[in-house]
Amino acid sequence: MATHPTADTQVLAGRPFPLGAHPEAGGVRFAVASSVADKVEVCLVDDDGNERRIELPERTFGVWHGLVPGVTPGQKYGFRVHGPYEPKTGLRCNPAKILVDPYARRISGALTDLAAAYGYADDPEGVEPSAVDSLGSVPLSVVTSPGGPDTGVKPDIPFEETVVYELHVKGFTAQHPDIPEPLRGTYLGLAHPVAIDHLLRLGVTSVELLPVQAFCDEPSLIRAGRHNYWGYSPLGYFAPHAGYASEAGREVEEFRTMVAALHAAGIEVIVDVVYNHTCEGGPDGPTLSFRGYEAPAYYLHDDDGHMADITGCGNTIEAASPTVIRLVTDSLRYWATELGVDGFRFDLASTLGRPRGGEFDRDSALLTAITTDPVLSRCKLIAEPWDATGEGYQVGYFAAQWAEWNGVYRDTIRDFWRGETGVDDLAYRLTGSSDLYDHSLRRPWQSINFVDAHDGFTLRDLVSYDGKHNDANGEDNRDGTNDNRSWNHGVEGETDDPAVTALRARQARNLFATLMLSTGTPMFVAGDERWRTQGGNNNAYCLDDPTSWVDWTATEESEAMLSFARRVIFLRADSPALRQPEFFDGRTTPTGRPDLIWLRPDGEEVDEAAWADPECRTLGMWIDGSNSQSRTREGELLVDHSWLLLVHAGADPIDVTLPGPEFGTTFEPVLDTTTQDGRPASEEPLSAGGAVTLEGRSLLLLKAPREESDTAATV
Repeated sequence: MATHPTADTQVLAGRPFPLGAHPEAGGVRFAVASSVADKVEVCLVDDDGNERRIELPERTFGVWHGLVPGVTPGQKYGFRVHGPYEPKTGLRCNPAKILVDPYARRISGALTDLAAAYGYADDPEGVEPSAVDSLGSVPLSVVTSPGGPDTGVKPDIPFEETVVYELHVKGFTAQHPDIPEPLRGTYLGLAHPVAIDHLLRLGVTSVELLPVQAFCDEPSLIRAGRHNYWGYSPLGYFAPHAGYASEAGREVEEFRTMVAALHAAGIEVIVDVVYNHTCEGGPDGPTLSFRGYEAPAYYLHDDDGHMADITGCGNTIEAASPTVIRLVTDSLRYWATELGVDGFRFDLASTLGRPRGGEFDRDSALLTAITTDPVLSRCKLIAEPWDATGEGYQVGYFAAQWAEWNGVYRDTIRDFWRGETGVDDLAYRLTGSSDLYDHSLRRPWQSINFVDAHDGFTLRDLVSYDGKHNDANGEDNRDGTNDNRSWNHGVEGETDDPAVTALRARQARNLFATLMLSTGTPMFVAGDERWRTQGGNNNAYCLDDPTSWVDWTATEESEAMLSFARRVIFLRADSPALRQPEFFDGRTTPTGRPDLIWLRPDGEEVDEAAWADPECRTLGMWIDGSNSQSRTREGELLVDHSWLLLVHAGADPIDVTLPGPEFGTTFEPVLDTTTQDGRPASEEPLSAGGAVTLEGRSLLLLKAPREESDTAATV
């Protein structure tokens, strides 16, 4: 490959900030951070792979910068960093490796030759750097200019009204027959009216996208000829992943188009971000970007210079580093402003609160920088509150502005419906998990309630398998969790037994209805509403095939589940008392009754003996809707009907006595999980103090219509 000397071009000094490549003054200003480098070259690469190296002339605050005339958007480039190669101190500068710009807005190409990408000659901890040039074997950065439509007005959905739908950009539309084939599996596929119509008819308010920041396959997958489908292997924190563009090089414009289309439909876009590790892996991994600039400024190292790993992915981003704090907050602001994103779900977020790998600090510099930023503080901020270590499990311990994936909710609801726990813990989960969140200035909607997610069984598989079946992953079924808290209902996997299939469908409805009727923010996975299965695979991270894609084939089972899901989601939306933004606290309502009462099957209030009974399988939850604490967008309190939720996880039917007339003259059945679509077999009102029979393993929701005397306000 041809190399041209710096003298070919008169380079101006430019400015150090903002970092990255920015068209200006008839050229492009490049700026990249490395406080240890002796020299940094920007390398301009043409379509034939020829390279032109240009030395950046200035270093300010540890940032190397220069303005190169004549460069235009679309130019491929990388950096070569000359500096110390001292693995014992964590430093691995090697100018033979062309590096992706950490601030690149576009990234082109893929890792095609592992050997060429390794920064070391023989031993990762040895003193000899590799002399093999990596150009042509690794991804490159691309100069970009802003493009695409305006992303529109952000819907700004109140958290208490939010229903989160976790989806994979490719997997959601890859098999959709009504979306043009060139758009399937792309940003524009998700923007297609058919896709958006499904979301609107389903009733979700927010899509949570699995990682869409540029990612790269790990060496183990490359060697095995596999692909990282989920995307939890980031290479660049600014560039949208190129693989989801329908037209090469237009990923920025197409991402903005997708956001604009969703915003126009009133749907928020939440992005799953992975600021805890990168695709470079451990010290034996490739040198693609961060490692080659100044590894200790990006990655957690111990006192001996060895990389530390609390993510289980080979490396851990150093949350205490000012370089990292700047990178993460700059990246988040870019996605929130230029790309129009409404919120973020932070993968393994506990690592962001463990500076230098120490104990979790919810007020760590990085977490605080995010919540105090004037742009980011207005976004939805959702933490996955754990990492790969026991010390990292921090459900309930993040600071006031953070919502959290509630893993305790998931485990409790699964255990209750498979008959493995009583009702004590269930009561907390149904009411927003006040035991976890009420002590830290947080609200019940900051509990992100879920019973399944991308990582684990689908809803259908949760009721169809006792154990994981991950053989297709190529790891001899060793990968994926063994703690599934699932139940196959007597047969492992698919079966034609009508009794088993009917019970499984009912249990899935029980789980889904419980999720939607619990106080907090519900989240479920794309395809659950279409009865999607992964064949018992609970870790399909490397299966970019129909195993992981949403199946749009209409079957009796899929249409029934879809009908049920729509019914219960819209029921929640229309019922303010079922999605209250305040914790229940026993306050007296305008009717003179407490806001919440727990009931036994005999109609009496739950006593200590019932709470402590691990064999108790039936619980009634009375919610007084006359003072629901939900508000209109203008801030006025909403009034609702009162509700009686009855859950019964026992195998046999049970007779339940309804509350007396002081709770309402009649109780109208509204939702019944014993029917396929949730519509009660009989909608005839039931008399106060009367009895109703709950079928084994069923949920029944009844409405006590409000009386005008309760209040003059209306919903």
